[in-house]
Amino acid sequence: MAGVMDGDYRITSVYRNQWSSVMTPYSTAGVSADFATNKNLNLGFNFMNQSAGDAGYKYLTASATIAYSGIRFGQDKNQQLTMGMQFGLLSRRFDPTKFQFGDQWNAVTGYDPGAVSADLITKTSSSVLDMGAGISYVDGSPDKKINLFGGVAAFHLNKPADPFVNTVSNDFLPSRYTVQFGGRVSMTDRFSITPNILYMQQGSSRELIGGIFAQYNVNESAELYFGANYRAKDAISPYAGVGFRHFVVGISYDVTTSDLGKAVPGTNALELSLSYTHPKTGKSLRYLSCPKF
Repeated sequence: MAGVMDGDYRITSVYRNQWSSVMTPYSTAGVSADFATNKNLNLGFNFMNQSAGDAGYKYLTASATIAYSGIRFGQDKNQQLTMGMQFGLLSRRFDPTKFQFGDQWNAVTGYDPGAVSADLITKTSSSVLDMGAGISYVDGSPDKKINLFGGVAAFHLNKPADPFVNTVSNDFLPSRYTVQFGGRVSMTDRFSITPNILYMQQGSSRELIGGIFAQYNVNESAELYFGANYRAKDAISPYAGVGFRHFVVGISYDVTTSDLGKAVPGTNALELSLSYTHPKTGKSLRYLSCPKF
C-alpha cells in the first residue's frame, strides 16, 4: 500500500510499550515513509526496532518497497490495484551474559552467577535478506456511500535462516501471510465509519483482528478519530486520534482479555503514533487513504 494516500508523501512514526509492570518492557519503535508519483511507481521505506525481555533480544528490520499503481478501472478510473515488493534487512541479536541457566542454581544459595553453564550458545546474532510481496485494492470514488479496500500479502518469502532455533539444520522463518479487508461508510458529509478485518498466519500461529473506527470532520482543518479493535482470544484495543491540517496523532491501549491477563496482571500495552501527509501539489488520481490506525 505504499503511496496509497491522498497526498504526495507520508511520514509515520509509532512507539509501543508492553508488559512494563511485569518485566523489562517489550518495546517497539518504528518510522516509515512512502511517496506517490505520477509515473505509476510508488516508493516506501520502513524501519522498525523491537527489544524484548531481560536478555536484551533485539529485532531490527529496515526495508524498501516499490509499488506499481497503474491498474485503474471503473467510472472515472477511481478504482485501483496496487502491487508491491519489499526488500530489506532482518537483523536479530541477544546478550547471552544476561541468561540464567538451570545448572547455575543450587538448592542452598539459589542462582550463582559465577557458575559456568554447560549450555553453550554459539550464535548470538544474525543478519539476513528478507523479502515480501502483496497486492491491494482501493476504491477512491468520491460519490459512493461505501468505499471498499482490501489486500493480501506474504512476508519472509525467501525463507530467511533462523540460526537460533537449530544451528545444525539451519532452520528458517516460515512465511507469514496476511489478508485484510474493510470499507469506509459515509454516514453524513462529516461523519464516516470504517469497519475492517485483518487475518495473519505464520506456520502454526494464527491471529484474527476485527475492528471499527469513526472519523468526524470538525471543520476543514481538524478531524476526530475513535474506535476499537478486538484481537480474538487475546485483547481489546480502544483508540482515539486527532487530526489537524496534515497531521494525525493517535493513542491506543491494549486491554488483555485472555486467561493470561487474569493470571498475570499488567500485561497490557500502550501505543502512540504520529503521521504527516503532504497534500498533493499537482493533478493526479484521487486515492482513498488506507486506515490511519
